[in-house]
Amino acid sequence: MNELTIFSPATIANISCGFDVLGLALDTVGDEMTIRKVSQKGVRITKIIGQNLPKETHKNVAGVAALALLAEIESNFGFEIEIDKRIKPGSGIGSSAASSAGAVWAINELLGKPFNPLDLVRFAMEGERLASGVAHADNVAPALFGGFTLVRSYEPLDIIKINTPSELFATVIHPQIEIKTSDARNILKTTVPLKDAIKQWGNVGGLISGLYTNDYELIGRSLEDYIIEPIRSILIPAFDKVKEESINTGALGCGISGSGPSIFALSKGKEIATKVAETMKLVYDKVGIEYDIHVSKVNTKGIKILEIK
Repeated sequence: MNELTIFSPATIANISCGFDVLGLALDTVGDEMTIRKVSQKGVRITKIIGQNLPKETHKNVAGVAALALLAEIESNFGFEIEIDKRIKPGSGIGSSAASSAGAVWAINELLGKPFNPLDLVRFAMEGERLASGVAHADNVAPALFGGFTLVRSYEPLDIIKINTPSELFATVIHPQIEIKTSDARNILKTTVPLKDAIKQWGNVGGLISGLYTNDYELIGRSLEDYIIEPIRSILIPAFDKVKEESINTGALGCGISGSGPSIFALSKGKEIATKVAETMKLVYDKVGIEYDIHVSKVNTKGIKILEIK
């Protein structure tokens, strides 16, 4: 292989109760990237379409992640990266993670897979560090592993892939406003009441149990955030109304995707997920803010090859 074109998925991080440790990959929205071997060593971003992002390697999350990988292996050639950027930066569905994860995954393939998925998460986290100031893994992990993932530990890094119930669908509405991850982190409190932490731990355990036992009601009961959502939701227009109406329509639960402004809902079955999308549209049509909306099965494979040359 000398060139790969891949699909690198959008992701939902936190999943209400799992701030910085839980995430899932989407199937219907993501970036497309082409990575090729070239004789000149190093990494170059040669083309970006869809969004106005820097091509300078050290200023682009894909470039920084790729350099982190190449720093740990001797290669006789370099790489060029083209990005069809279909996930808008600041959307809350893992824009920087898709580029970071896609770059290291494809380069690893072209090198003959010298690194394991945990290594790739570690490299991709450097792209996240550039984007948000924090090397978090809750978006890059599901992009690379597929499905639901749990970051059990950051030191040492330990990622666990979680079972995905077959009928679980996500609905995501992205209001066309931008919330930078770094700004959304800066407003968070650095301490939380013990009673709220206890509730949150219970929900994380309940969500994991529900995913493994295919208990959709337990999944729904566990999609509650007592720590992050009350603070970040004030940045998202009509968040409380979207959440209320989505659950009334049949969603298992609803919350903030990543740092926002996207709002996600999980549902049992595509039919309910599609009805939830219509409900979300009705709310935002009244708000008067433009939006994108996605209905997606959970992507259990993660990054996918579209073309090989």
